Amino acid sequence: MKLRHGINPQQEVAHAEPVTPGRWPVRLLHGEPSFINMLDALNGWQLVREASRALGRPAAASFKHLSPAGAAVSGAMDEVTAELHGVDRHEVGALASAYLRARDADPKSSYGDFAAVSHPVDAELAELLTGMVCDGIVAPGFAPGTVERLSKKKNGRFLIMEADDGFVPPREEAREVFGLRLTQQDDETELSSSLLRVVDGALPEAAVADLLLGLAVLRYTQSNAVCYLRDGMTLGIGAGQQSRVDCTRLAGAKVDTWWLRRHPGVRALSFRPGIRRQDRINWQIRFIEGDLTPDETRRLAEALSTPAGELAADERAQWIQRLDRVAFASDGALPFRDNIDHAHRHGVQYIAEPGGSIRSDEVEDACREHRITLARTGLRLFHH
Repeated sequence: MKLRHGINPQQEVAHAEPVTPGRWPVRLLHGEPSFINMLDALNGWQLVREASRALGRPAAASFKHLSPAGAAVSGAMDEVTAELHGVDRHEVGALASAYLRARDADPKSSYGDFAAVSHPVDAELAELLTGMVCDGIVAPGFAPGTVERLSKKKNGRFLIMEADDGFVPPREEAREVFGLRLTQQDDETELSSSLLRVVDGALPEAAVADLLLGLAVLRYTQSNAVCYLRDGMTLGIGAGQQSRVDCTRLAGAKVDTWWLRRHPGVRALSFRPGIRRQDRINWQIRFIEGDLTPDETRRLAEALSTPAGELAADERAQWIQRLDRVAFASDGALPFRDNIDHAHRHGVQYIAEPGGSIRSDEVEDACREHRITLARTGLRLFHH
């Protein structure tokens, strides 16, 4: 398969070919993918397939630059997500709910994403995608008429890929870097509740499901990576940081933003007619962050139909303290208790990590201090 270009446009010559001749894990139905599009599609498909198999529910992911901006399984949507996309939260279908919940974790980053879903695309999801800034989708099938409908998106440049649900990858994977071929055994460890060995406390069924989703997310997120989850959806994903605590803090800030988008003061922002959905999202987030430049202050005022006040620091803090039942998963061992202390600030009550650091005792003590249930998996999930 000839690709549009490599990782960068100046890398004009790029191709994809199956390791086993004639055995493709995905089939291109429409569009011309780039090198990154292929990587997002392959990683996204593996994530949603694994999450769906582990939890027995439709799963979706919103991918950007080789890591998920958000992921979720089907479930109830709150009023904020439903209002944003103009859907009835009581009537939305399972697959559509999974994707909307996945995209809502970090809607700013999901702008121009590559979508992945575990089940065949139905008419409802296809209709939703036509109104979103999304570059493509990978799925194990498409309902009649959905490929034709989606192929018109982006002036005919929308990418549509069909995954082979029965594809089994080779037991050995290889990568060529700077003239050197690296090979390793494929990681075939199945994600199941048996991995979650509780050190202290108890894991409710909902927390087990959230942590399993978190492990699936981390398996296909650039390391170092951590993930905050609640009610079958990610609230914040931190990826590719050299310091794990920096990853924990960055993802935690996304959790706070997700939760503050539900604050009455943010929901009360009234935008002028004609302001696009993505612009409303971006302005809500900048309003929450609060460090607007003079130009942003002017443009936000122009976008609003009525002047906006400010969220006072104590009001923000009180609202954030109301968030609870958050699960936290880490792809590698938590090396210091600072990760626990920061995670606690974002409503975390359940943690899963491989264990095995030289300060594991301090991590355990911190969890007891904050009344956090700690589970050790013994499984590192680095992804590079």
